[in-house]
Amino acid sequence: MRKLVFVLALLTTALPAAAAWVIGDARPDAPVLAARGAYQVGVRTERIVHRDQFDILRATASNPAPRLDRSLTLEVWYPAQLKEGQPELTLYTDVLGAGANNPARPNTPFTFAGRAARDAAPLQGKTYPLVIVSHGYPGSRLQMSYLTENLASKGYVVVAIDHPESTRADRAGFASTLLNRPLDDQFVLDTVAAWSRPGSGHYLAGVADADRTALVGYSMGGYGALVAAGAAPDPLALKPLGVTDATPFVPHAVDPRLRAVVAFAPWGGARGLWSSAALAGVHVPLLFVAGEQDTIAGYQDGVLRLAQDTVNAPRYLLAYQNARHNIAPNPAPPAAYANREDFSAYAEAAWDSARINNINQHVVTAFLEQALRGRDMEAYLAPQSPSSPASGTPGLAWRHWPAAK
Repeated sequence: MRKLVFVLALLTTALPAAAAWVIGDARPDAPVLAARGAYQVGVRTERIVHRDQFDILRATASNPAPRLDRSLTLEVWYPAQLKEGQPELTLYTDVLGAGANNPARPNTPFTFAGRAARDAAPLQGKTYPLVIVSHGYPGSRLQMSYLTENLASKGYVVVAIDHPESTRADRAGFASTLLNRPLDDQFVLDTVAAWSRPGSGHYLAGVADADRTALVGYSMGGYGALVAAGAAPDPLALKPLGVTDATPFVPHAVDPRLRAVVAFAPWGGARGLWSSAALAGVHVPLLFVAGEQDTIAGYQDGVLRLAQDTVNAPRYLLAYQNARHNIAPNPAPPAAYANREDFSAYAEAAWDSARINNINQHVVTAFLEQALRGRDMEAYLAPQSPSSPASGTPGLAWRHWPAAK
């Protein structure tokens, strides 16, 4: 009994007081839609297995088609019904690093607080659109918790994926990420759709509406989301990256349940992964978010070109002036301050990360409300301020973000 009391006391002291600042909270200068919504938020961890998948990293001339079971860890946020006195606070555990056995950046566990109640009961009585979140390479399902919790508080079921061979803990060959991102996304959509059917016995039965699904992807997650939305990569561009069999990338019918894509700094445009014709084949509404000084995904030849060439999709582009690639993740945790490379994987030199987080919450909320719920959110997506005369690009809304009041 003494040990149990000690553990509970330790957990209580580790969680912040409700009034303390937590990642994702709105700053005083946050745009209006950054504020949390009216719903309490629950969170659970799930593990699913995608059986008998092509193991691209172990393919050889003598064994060209090895198979494996891909085990995916998911974090699920949802509108919840909390018990009396149940705190809407939790601790997440993530790791720093860039793969296993990296002496320069060892996998270092860290914890951080979130505003969600662990294992809370879902709020019944209505269904909520589904948002699937795909991290960068490497990254984790928790690296955008400021956004996932925020969307759940506004009436969305949000499912973030740990993509095997692509997390900070298990980073492996790049070809696995290229092949598996859109496949993982589709498998998660199919899995949650099955869970959501009435009578499934799952806690999301009758709660998640998989027929109204959005994909939110960062960097390689953005790449995977674009592929899922119908942008088939050029096989010749994939070959130097280790993908010699491009059969899984042939143009395919887009899942009609996919209604929107948010692509944060999507990788691939600057590497010529997509032709203009391939991008013109995308019809799903798109929100691109990018840093104008991004040297990883590229801006002029990268994200901007993707936004320009997806001519048949309703789309928006939010560009952060003087920002680089890290315009999507949580702020750098204190543990990252001990290693320059770990810190640089989160932080932006010219921007405060919490400010970026709030702007992202605002614009993603507006976009998803319009794309998934049919609300007219144009005033929030394209605020009334002078268009940039230097853009010279028809068909895109080019406006500077208004100053905070």
